[in-house]
Amino acid sequence: MKNKILSIIIPMYNEEESLPHLYNRLVALGEQIKDYELEFLFVNDGSKDSSLEIVKALRKADKRVCYVNLSRNFGKEVAMGAAFDYVTGEAVAIIDADLQDPPELIVDMVKYYEEGYDDVYAKRRSRDGETWLKKFTSKAFYRILQKVSDVPIQKDTGDFRLLSRRAIEALKSFPERQRYTKGMFSLIGFKKKEIEFDRDSRIAGQTKWNYFKLMDLAIEGIVSFTILPLRISTLMGILSGIASFIYMIFVFSKTIIFGVDVPGYASMVCILLFLSAVQLISLGIIGEYLGRIFIEVKGRPLYFVEEYSGSIE
Repeated sequence: MKNKILSIIIPMYNEEESLPHLYNRLVALGEQIKDYELEFLFVNDGSKDSSLEIVKALRKADKRVCYVNLSRNFGKEVAMGAAFDYVTGEAVAIIDADLQDPPELIVDMVKYYEEGYDDVYAKRRSRDGETWLKKFTSKAFYRILQKVSDVPIQKDTGDFRLLSRRAIEALKSFPERQRYTKGMFSLIGFKKKEIEFDRDSRIAGQTKWNYFKLMDLAIEGIVSFTILPLRISTLMGILSGIASFIYMIFVFSKTIIFGVDVPGYASMVCILLFLSAVQLISLGIIGEYLGRIFIEVKGRPLYFVEEYSGSIE
């Protein structure tokens, strides 16, 4: 009887230094999982180094290695979306190429999957090799997102997880171009199981995430799963209007009682600056949502594939 297929998705962007190490550990992982045939699906997200050539060489020696070569760099979120369309396994694991997430943990994930869980996700107990600032901002972001989101978001978790086929099909049904996959994992529901682990530092190379990209991802996560920022801007406008009306009554009453008082220029300037700031913040929040509507209504393709090599060629 043919074994079931366990697919492992590996998004990659300029990971030539870590790929040989990752492949060796994936091969060792295959020796531990006997009841599944493994598929290693690498998604090349426009790498400028020799990452794709390394994967092609690995495929010549090992047909379990498959790859999707995107036409340019679309970003990790879109790369995972492409992988969902091409992956063939009944169970699908997602792991980064930098080996910060240990592939050996997939063995435990498979056990829980066989018990009936659709989403076995890895929660970071510790994060080696990351700065204090990054750890602090990450915890703050998840804390804020959990409070404002309309769906429960798992704290201190990334994309490292194992999903059932029905979970993958549910994720494929999302049409949006502006994607926050971590929120989508929560949105689809199904039966979930948490596994804690200690995250390692990168095996090689440099991280591709800077604080600007992380900030953009954080904004995407908040805007994609709640309209609370719009409500906050509305509340700020109401409170500012009430405060302005009260101050207007105060100034009018003071003028009637004490006459015209020329001093007050500084306070007036402060008020004008405050109200201008509120207006600009509100316009910025509206712009974030409007920009996403603009992108979505055009209905452009999510990605373009230059080359695919896999089990359904």
